[in-house]
Amino acid sequence: MTRVFESGRTVVRRDVHHSGTARHVWSEHALRVLTDTGDALETACAPGAETRWPALYADSLAEGDRSGRVRAFDALAAGTWEQTSGRWRDTELRAWKPPTAWFSVNAFYTTAGLRNWYVNFERPLLRTPDGFDTFDLAVDLVVTPDLAHWEWKDEDEYAHARRLGLVTDTDHRAVDAARAEALAMIGERAGPFAEGAGWSAWRWNGAWPTPRLGRRAEPG
Repeated sequence: MTRVFESGRTVVRRDVHHSGTARHVWSEHALRVLTDTGDALETACAPGAETRWPALYADSLAEGDRSGRVRAFDALAAGTWEQTSGRWRDTELRAWKPPTAWFSVNAFYTTAGLRNWYVNFERPLLRTPDGFDTFDLAVDLVVTPDLAHWEWKDEDEYAHARRLGLVTDTDHRAVDAARAEALAMIGERAGPFAEGAGWSAWRWNGAWPTPRLGRRAEPG
C-alpha cells in the first residue's frame, strides 16, 4: 500500500547516490507537504528551510563559482564528499512530483511573483517514513512564467556526470524520454501547466512553520 503524507507535514527529500550495492545520502532538503494524492506529491518551502548539502556544492552556491559544482561531482564519484548544514535561500519553491516520473516540475517565486518554471530531471521517488528519496540528474529545463519560452540548463554538468558514471546509461535513456515528455506537457498545457494561473498566484503562507530536518540517517 502506498504511503501518503498528510497536508502540512514536513517531509525530507534526499538525493541518494548508488555506488554498487552501497547507497549514500548526497543532500537533504526539508519541505512542507501541500497535497499528496498518490498520483503526485506537491511540496513547498521558503527561505530558511533547512538543508544539508555537499560542502563543495554549498561553497559554489555561496561564491557563485560554477567550477565548485564540477568538483562536487568529482568528489561524489570518488566517494569523498562531506556534508554541511545550510538553508534554502532567495526564493519560495513549489514542486510537483509524480512517483514514477523522471522529473519534477518546480516553480520559483520572488517578491514580484512567479519568477520561472523549472523542470528538474531526477530519478523516480522512493517513499520513506520521513519523506522520499530521489537523485538529481544534473540537467534542467527553465521555462518562462507564461510558458512561451524555454531553454536547457547545465548540459555541461550533465555531460560531466555522464563521463563520471554518476548518470548511467539507463538514466540517460530515461532522461531522453523524460525530456520529450516534459516538452509535451508544456505544449499541451498538461499537469501543473494546466493550472498556470493558480500556480502563478500561489505564495508561501507566512504563518506556516519553517521546514526543519530531523537527525541525519543513511538509507537502509
